[in-house]
Amino acid sequence: MVMWVFGYGSLIWKAGFNFDERVVGFIKDHRRVFYQGSTDHRGTPEFPGRTVTLEPAEGEVCWGAAYKISKKEDQEIALEHLEVREKQYDKKAYLDFFTEPTATTPALSGVMVYIASPDKKLNVNYLGPASIEDIAKQIVQAKGPSGPNREYLFKLEEALLQLECKDKHVSDLANEVRRIISERELTAS
Repeated sequence: MVMWVFGYGSLIWKAGFNFDERVVGFIKDHRRVFYQGSTDHRGTPEFPGRTVTLEPAEGEVCWGAAYKISKKEDQEIALEHLEVREKQYDKKAYLDFFTEPTATTPALSGVMVYIASPDKKLNVNYLGPASIEDIAKQIVQAKGPSGPNREYLFKLEEALLQLECKDKHVSDLANEVRRIISERELTAS
């Protein structure tokens, strides 16, 4: 049986597993938000970074990429990889995936997606909503074993632009991070 995995964050630009096909599309009634704390990749337990998760949002769509994995061995390796990589995401959902904005019927059903829930009992790293300014300040300062948090944000912004997808939350945040960095550089010189 074929397995499909939907990526809406770093999976868009760096799958990290073998796949047969990559399809650009979206899931409905969800939006991408920088509400998940990262203490293992883009931050530390002392100073968590912020990565994206999904939250329910009726009428909204979240663009990304779905990966088709056909071979059983590749599926096992991909799941093993994802269970480590996405270990701070406490929930797996199986959602409908669309490729055409006007479609009423999904292109694929049962596409697996990792979600970090807002339930602090299940997800101790959930940071939740904050102002764009506060999230941006945290992203500017945080860094972890996978690199600076701002790099994650900028790579996500670039990946979405390459897919020709607009995401106001990501672009507003990226612009605020650039503003803070520019301000700090001016102050330092």
